[in-house]
Amino acid sequence: MISLTDTQRIGVGLMGFGVFFLLFGILLYFDRVLLGFGNILFISGLPFMTGLQNTFRFFYQRQKLKGSSFFLAGILLVLLRWPGVGMLCESYGLYLLFKSTLPLVSEFIASIPVLGIIFTLPGLSTGHPGTDVSLEEEQAVGLSGTLNGPLPGPVNGHQGQAQVQTNEEVP
Repeated sequence: MISLTDTQRIGVGLMGFGVFFLLFGILLYFDRVLLGFGNILFISGLPFMTGLQNTFRFFYQRQKLKGSSFFLAGILLVLLRWPGVGMLCESYGLYLLFKSTLPLVSEFIASIPVLGIIFTLPGLSTGHPGTDVSLEEEQAVGLSGTLNGPLPGPVNGHQGQAQVQTNEEVP
């Protein structure tokens, strides 16, 4: 069982209610009051859950600055009574923030028995875990099998030799 501090429990509660109000606001045709309240609860729960310094460090990394700005601009647009455009900005910002973890999530979902069948369909196949290159692209480019011969290292108790071709002649 995961042990949480009291501060983290408050953060989980705030984030949980935030997600509930966000989903309920979307269900009620983008009700701006529920969406704004959900955004405020969710954003206020993050520092309680992960700590204030870790939250700022996550949102203000150089490579995630574009996603953070879209996400925070979306929250601002929802609060300024533009819920549809704001939710689109938030969604795009969340995609930019978490796109590096999407291959890991898709591999996890593919390992679930019922959902794994859906992810084996041609348009949803994920390729190799953690990479953006599919097996077909890898074979077309010739990335598989870069060594000519056995792999270096002990194989069955013997040291294998890698045969690497060079253009230099040995005297």
